[in-house]
Amino acid sequence: MKHIYFIMLVLFGINFSIAQNVTGTISDDSGAPIAGVNVIEKGTATGVVSDFDGKYSIAVGPTATLIFSYVGYNSITVDVNNQTTINVTMQEGVSLDEVVLVGSRSPKRTALDTAVAIDVIDVAQVTTQVGKVEINEMLQYAAPSFNANKQTGSDGADHVDPASLRGMGPDQTLVLINGKRRHQSSLINIFGTRGRGNTGTDLNAIPATSIKRIEILRDGASAQYGSDAIAGVINIVLKDNVDNLTGSVSYGAYSTNAQGDFGTDPYGLWNTDGYRLDTKKDGNAIGKDKNFDGGSVKVAANYGFEIGKGGYANFTTEFLNKNKTLRPGFEFRKGFGEAAIEGFNFFGNLAVPVSDKTEIYAFGGRNYRDTDAYAFTRNNPTARNVVSIYPDGFTPRITSIIVDKSFSAGVRTETASGWKIDISNTYGINDFHYYIKGTLNASLEETSPTDFDAGGHSLAQNTVNFDFSKYYDDVLSGMNLAFGAEYRTEQFMIYAGEEGSYATYDENRIPITDPDNQSAPLTDNPDFDPDEPVSEDNPLFVPRPGGSQGFPGYGPANEVNRSRSNLSLYADAEFDLSETFLVSAAVRFENFSDFGSTINGKLAARIKASDNFNIRGSVSSGFRAPSLAQIYYNLKFTNFVGGQALESLLSPNNSPVTASFGIGPLKEEKAFNAALGFTSSFGDFTATIDGYYIAVQDRIVLTGNFDAPQIPNVEAAQFFANGADTKTTGVDIILAYKTKLDGDSSFGATFLGNFNDMKIDKVLNGNLDEQTFFGERDKAFLLTSAPKSKLSLNLNYNRGWFDTGLTFTRFSDVELLDYQMYEDTADYGSLAQQVAAATDAYGAKIVTDLNLGFKLSNSLKLNVGSNNLFNVYPDQQDDWTEAGGYWDSVQMGFSGAYYYARLNYNF
Repeated sequence: MKHIYFIMLVLFGINFSIAQNVTGTISDDSGAPIAGVNVIEKGTATGVVSDFDGKYSIAVGPTATLIFSYVGYNSITVDVNNQTTINVTMQEGVSLDEVVLVGSRSPKRTALDTAVAIDVIDVAQVTTQVGKVEINEMLQYAAPSFNANKQTGSDGADHVDPASLRGMGPDQTLVLINGKRRHQSSLINIFGTRGRGNTGTDLNAIPATSIKRIEILRDGASAQYGSDAIAGVINIVLKDNVDNLTGSVSYGAYSTNAQGDFGTDPYGLWNTDGYRLDTKKDGNAIGKDKNFDGGSVKVAANYGFEIGKGGYANFTTEFLNKNKTLRPGFEFRKGFGEAAIEGFNFFGNLAVPVSDKTEIYAFGGRNYRDTDAYAFTRNNPTARNVVSIYPDGFTPRITSIIVDKSFSAGVRTETASGWKIDISNTYGINDFHYYIKGTLNASLEETSPTDFDAGGHSLAQNTVNFDFSKYYDDVLSGMNLAFGAEYRTEQFMIYAGEEGSYATYDENRIPITDPDNQSAPLTDNPDFDPDEPVSEDNPLFVPRPGGSQGFPGYGPANEVNRSRSNLSLYADAEFDLSETFLVSAAVRFENFSDFGSTINGKLAARIKASDNFNIRGSVSSGFRAPSLAQIYYNLKFTNFVGGQALESLLSPNNSPVTASFGIGPLKEEKAFNAALGFTSSFGDFTATIDGYYIAVQDRIVLTGNFDAPQIPNVEAAQFFANGADTKTTGVDIILAYKTKLDGDSSFGATFLGNFNDMKIDKVLNGNLDEQTFFGERDKAFLLTSAPKSKLSLNLNYNRGWFDTGLTFTRFSDVELLDYQMYEDTADYGSLAQQVAAATDAYGAKIVTDLNLGFKLSNSLKLNVGSNNLFNVYPDQQDDWTEAGGYWDSVQMGFSGAYYYARLNYNF
């Protein structure tokens, strides 16, 4: 028994000797503390994260080894050797633990030594230093060639922001999460939006707090990743930290002091200084000054815990409540402004180790958004209003419930011979359901409801991946081989709303199925000319239009349920021919069930000219398959042209109606990409400059309006078509400088620049009239999606408990053509004179953002600041604008100054 007591004492003694605390401070090479660094005991799951002051404390044994890792910095390994204080200085650069997941399948490749341009954005750092509340907003100011727009008066696009890289369409950039393909939104942009005629991935459905970093591959990558990667790839890497609760609580609001000369507002919505008056939900003023609107509250939390040895489960939740903004609009658009959003996000990311070289992983989440946006106003007198319901006219509200769900699961393993195998399945679905409020069905007259379920659309995608790769240290100076297969299915649906949202009723409240039925209720025609005889062209009375005003619902005739499948095979190789020369090549075969096969290839190289200078370049072919929405989407809608309602039909591409207008079946877009650039690093200064060339043939566009007298109750028809060939040249510039000053202070400066020039090489109108098929106005929408330049200078200063950031962003001039292009050209003398009269020129503007950060404790940090500090607005236009306000939806936005406060916590 004595021996047992002695053994227990020895064991306890050993245990007590192990329980020692190691503390320290982690800083960068300028002396600035780094928050969020992972400190892990090697060979265990024990770990902590540094606080806002870069401090950490971890209980380990005297012979333990600590690993310090953080995105954007080289990992450091330190033996404890009985030390109780270990301070660490981390050098910038992506470590092998943080190798990029896009652009290269090599496990040895980092962002700085790839053969193509890759940005790595530390989202945790960005979200604590700026006042942006959505992913699109953050990337707009953090990536040189990324552009996103807030829309208004564009139906569904008011609720999902279109975004793009290098001036390409929203659907020409592929989005991945943890390296797996993300599904797109079911929404297709129709009206005067950027990305008109395109679908895209809804980045705002992913909570920013769940993201560890974002990798942006700015290079054509169809040969590596398949369809949609013409402009590049955005890969979102989710957080995997454990035993650390982080998050934020923020509030912000916009100034309503709109900058412009609005004169005396006859509609009672604005005073002469541009300050908005409080309004009812129908857009009618109630006469009280309001200095702020668009208030947004965002609450976010992230927490992770260990699973087994080296495993983890990390979860994020976010809540966002953002009110509308209202800015000066014309009589036919009293609800001009950004949509309201109430959303809830939940995301998870986990990995469960099965053995030393095998793990099961899963990630995904659910995003719910309830959105609310104003449509165009229905004033009196009009056949679209029932005066007994809305005596003063009304502004309908297009609201939606958007539910976005995704789930990915797989297994990763490594064989004894070194082959890495990754087998996964990813499923995602986006459902967009319209509810129209503050509206009516005029054909029901005073018995009409004032809100309708208008139906909606959904897109589901399931992807199975088999990926194999192996790195050979002993071949050349290193070689990586990869190959794999992907099988993807997609399903697009349009489902009908309630009958009143789409039907036109006769005087007995029976839906009219015969367009020639004359028993529909009539109303006085406000455009009746008493000097002309009553005729079909000059009727004294007109039928009241049916369907919900603001957005007519989808009916049974619109319903769609279409699917397709895609099988792809790829091979990818990288050869380090020497320590200075890297060559990579990729080839990919794809077969779509609805239009056939395509093969694409890519070749890239990097030369390490010196320790401080790399030259890189690539050439590749690419493609994008037409989306199911572009093939099958259809809708009859009301388009406001210069304030006048126009009944329009968007006919599906597979319809006989479309074929009768001379529009052929859609085929894939084909692209050729070339890039050449360099990276350099000299002390505190780093630079990357990359030029690019992108030629796209058979680009899918939304056509102009065709006169359609042969279609009942329709004045114009539009179609999706392979309508244009484009060529884009440009250059991306990133210059960064960071240095340590005296004491614990540091200074950094980063310049981001993108210069872009897109030209429409050819309009593919065939025998159709070019101005009708894809005229000057349609061309302007496409070209404005590719702004000439965006320049940004970010200055940062850090000193102990205080930091500040000042950013200047210059948005280039753009030109749009307004609704005057729908007037008779003879009224202007010539097409050139009409174009000149219709041109809405927006001059270049500089927007200033200011952020101030205060460390209140080791766990709390307060940020206050302003986006667009000096309340800069685009140049004011006349009442022919697309959206019915004094400005169009351009890159810099139209809501003015935004002021915010954010409390960040880290426990």
